Amino acid sequence: MFENPGFSGFLFDVTFSVRLASNVRPDGSVELLEIASDGGTSLFASLPHEDVFTTSAWRYSRDGNSLFMQDSRGRDTAALIERDLRTGETKLLAEDSDADIIGAWWDPRTVRPLAAVAMAGRQRRHLIDPDAREDLDFLMAQIGDAEFWIESEDLAMRRVVISVVRSDAAVEYRLYDREARTLTLLFKARSDLDDVPLRPMLPITIPARDGLTLPAYLTLPHDAFRNGPMVMVIHGGPYGRDTWGYNGMHQWLANRGYAVLSVNFRGSTGFGKAFVNAADQEWGGRMQDDLTDAAAWAVARGYADPSRIGFFGASDGGYAALAAATQTPETFACIVDVFGPSNLVTLLRAIPPYWQTWFAAWRRRLASPDTEEGRAWLMARSPITRAERIVRPLLIVQGMNDVRVKPGESEQIVDALRKRDIPVTYATFSDEGHGFVRETNRLAFSAVMEAFLAQHLGGAAEPVGEAFSDSSIEFVEGRDLIPGMTS
Repeated sequence: MFENPGFSGFLFDVTFSVRLASNVRPDGSVELLEIASDGGTSLFASLPHEDVFTTSAWRYSRDGNSLFMQDSRGRDTAALIERDLRTGETKLLAEDSDADIIGAWWDPRTVRPLAAVAMAGRQRRHLIDPDAREDLDFLMAQIGDAEFWIESEDLAMRRVVISVVRSDAAVEYRLYDREARTLTLLFKARSDLDDVPLRPMLPITIPARDGLTLPAYLTLPHDAFRNGPMVMVIHGGPYGRDTWGYNGMHQWLANRGYAVLSVNFRGSTGFGKAFVNAADQEWGGRMQDDLTDAAAWAVARGYADPSRIGFFGASDGGYAALAAATQTPETFACIVDVFGPSNLVTLLRAIPPYWQTWFAAWRRRLASPDTEEGRAWLMARSPITRAERIVRPLLIVQGMNDVRVKPGESEQIVDALRKRDIPVTYATFSDEGHGFVRETNRLAFSAVMEAFLAQHLGGAAEPVGEAFSDSSIEFVEGRDLIPGMTS
């Protein structure tokens, strides 16, 4: 029906006709192109570099006369706008002063938004269609101190499936009958958690050293917890974010006796384009300072013992973990890096084919590995450059089928440590890629990580037992450094 000549994305209307395509220019900006019936293209909109993460075309109305967009051009936080395709006029439908509009509830009869949602620390809903007010009031009254997301609805807009999110309970799916005004439980995502004592996640803000405010989330093992061990759990991306709600990692670590802190450092999405763009050329710079400042905040507030703070990160969070180990080697008591880059030059040179359309944006936000100046900048921000500074216990985990962060990223840093006689534990999974898919591997990794954290931070850990059964885990280096791994 349509052959892609190299565009990075498309937008279809309700008839499944290709209407828009996106293309990344060499300078990192994006052009939105209208697709004619004969396959020809014409420029619809140009998105400057600073707006590409916060501006996108979302949906066409059912009649095809309106295009709804998330748009940050000429403003900071992204708004939901409607563009009349007959007149070219735009109309502001919803905005939030503190966060981007990230989604909407759509009427399937018209494919028009009824309400929009933003998320600063917690979810905020913005009414668009007054006819939806009673629906929103009813749902919010029913769920109490929780949040909900629209999952699906029937074409007559009578029945709506919602997911109900709490930080201390599993996600529930409920059926909302708009005519009867009833909300019926369908099922829980994790019924096995009904009798498990889960802990609430607290939305907080942390000041960075340069005055930027960092949205973050804190989970404590109990309400009176103070001056104890803490694990910082840092998201990947880096152009993503942490959100409020049930978080298995937070609950697991809190159960083991740790305070858990996740920080939306600069570059995280959802808080306006200025917050995203503040990370340009700041990998290993102010982005890393944000995490160091968050650890200091937790100590100053009395939540964390400064000698018992651990650092966990995966993907870009793994890069941050290695940067923490090499840039602030005395700050964290132990480090866990899961498929994290150690060398930004080799990372960018090995970009997989499906990332190539966005490579221009990455060169703009970091540096180009194709120039001498760019390579010098990238190496200066690469943990491999300062491997000799690592003094704290380090656990590195790698999926051997990873095409985003290839095994060489972990192997480089492990080899550098081996040559310097610096202890490190390195575990691989031969059948995993960029993340865990097999539950048996996830269980094996969890057993290793909690034993590692217990050794260096003093929390609780279960014996390994049968956790390695049917797992592809292999200890390449340092198995004997973690108690219980050799039995």
